[in-house]
Amino acid sequence: MHSIDLILTLTGAFGVAVLCGYITNRVGLSPIVGYLFAGLLVGPYTPGFVADQHLAEQLAEVGVILLMFGVGLQFHFDELLAVRRIAVPGALVQSTVATGLGALLAHWYGWPWSSGIVFGIALSVASTVVLVRVLADNRDLHTPAGHIAIGWLVVEDIFTVLVLVLMPALAASSGTGGDVALTLVVALLKIGALGAFTIVAGGRIIPWILQHIALTHSRELFTLTVLALALGIAVASALLFGASMALGAFLAGMVVGRSEFSVRAASDALPMRDAFAVLFFVSVGMLLEPQHLLREPGFIALTLGVIMIGKPLGALLITALFRQPLTVSVSIAVVLSQIGEFSFIVATLGMSLGLLPPEAMQTLVAAAIVSITLNPILYRAGKAFCARWTARQRATTRPGLPVEPALARELAHTSIVVGYGPVGRTVARLLKENGIDVAVLEMNLATAQRLRHEGVNAVYGDASSVDALLAVGVMEARSLIVSVAGMGGIEETIRIARELNPRIKVLVRTAHLREAAAIRAAGADRVFSGEAEVALAFTAEILETLGATPEQIERERARVHGELR
Repeated sequence: MHSIDLILTLTGAFGVAVLCGYITNRVGLSPIVGYLFAGLLVGPYTPGFVADQHLAEQLAEVGVILLMFGVGLQFHFDELLAVRRIAVPGALVQSTVATGLGALLAHWYGWPWSSGIVFGIALSVASTVVLVRVLADNRDLHTPAGHIAIGWLVVEDIFTVLVLVLMPALAASSGTGGDVALTLVVALLKIGALGAFTIVAGGRIIPWILQHIALTHSRELFTLTVLALALGIAVASALLFGASMALGAFLAGMVVGRSEFSVRAASDALPMRDAFAVLFFVSVGMLLEPQHLLREPGFIALTLGVIMIGKPLGALLITALFRQPLTVSVSIAVVLSQIGEFSFIVATLGMSLGLLPPEAMQTLVAAAIVSITLNPILYRAGKAFCARWTARQRATTRPGLPVEPALARELAHTSIVVGYGPVGRTVARLLKENGIDVAVLEMNLATAQRLRHEGVNAVYGDASSVDALLAVGVMEARSLIVSVAGMGGIEETIRIARELNPRIKVLVRTAHLREAAAIRAAGADRVFSGEAEVALAFTAEILETLGATPEQIERERARVHGELR
């Protein structure tokens, strides 16, 4: 009976989540909104099918672990250091403002201060999923605003990870301030031991394991290994060090993220994270009681005020103090004015420890649905307002003044070469000899490692993966050259590259002429067939033997190329 309940819960949760996620995506909203609504539909407060909430929560734990592993995987100190002067104080000030406002609001409604502080912390952290999605959809992920927002969120995530670790220690402590301090010191020592063990020992062992697995060239085995490491370290952190599984998963992700396997781990293993993360959102949606919206409309409205007014004002204050342009300030303020997965994680832990009343989660879910729904709309509106304001300011200034042309960036030409066999190696050499920057995407681990040692920008990963293409710089590149004939998933590679960078020029090598039409239909600008080039070489040799001039041979070559396009 338990297995039937499990299958019914998975089938119902995934099925309704697909339907609701598709609908919200089609209307331009975040799929997270759909997943939360799916939880409401399969939850106990609506008629029809009711999923097993206990099973859903257990499966969602796996989603939380993999979610934190993904955060650690994408956490890079370099990106944070580049924007540390604004991201660190900005995140701390905004988190403090949101936590203080949330605590005051909760205390005003009769909650104890401890509950108010936890509630405020849950309001202070934005959703990584929503933020990245909004920035990417508006092509702002790799702009100054995008870099600052990501760095800002990294600081918030670190703060939240520390909160998740310390909350059980604080909840378990009682008595004098000395008892609390002792509990915190012990917890921090355990965290330090876990961090040192994972980063120092794991920094040697984990890459060694992944390297040997990668040499088997088995995608399934590599995916299984990454998942086993993420879950294994998460469980070990709880059993051996008394820390949260979330922290262990975060540290494991950091270790993998520092190795050459980060891109492949993200592309091969983290789709599993996305599937289980959906169950997390569904399980949270199951907690929403629609009648709560009618019982506490004022509390929900004020909570939204903290999220969508208090947090943005704090961000605007910091960015203004650091003299950021209006467009950057508004973009950062708006994109952070929402809550998501980390807020639910904090609230779930707070409820399990008895620090939050049940209505807190109800309010957070309702506020998340509204803020996530409105965030993309408000972001586009903010950009439009800044554009009009900037245009008006330009109209009042003297004509002829420069307005950030960024011509150097436009004129720079970076080409991505997929595959570093004989053809790819020759193409890369010729491009570099002509002053063109080259980035290489290679599935052979040894080749990618050798190229990096030689100073070449090489990424180990699959070209049909979004993460691999992003890592190699597809959004800034001017051309994508697929030098591997017969590469699997070429249509998907072209589709993703076009979606991420519509202006990119795509050149593809194929072994057989019959494949050219389908590859061109997929979006390639030019397709070069090995069969056609051999036929042209034979023809040119015969014509030269018969006394044809170089001009005649070139005309014939051009004619055949034109017919084969």
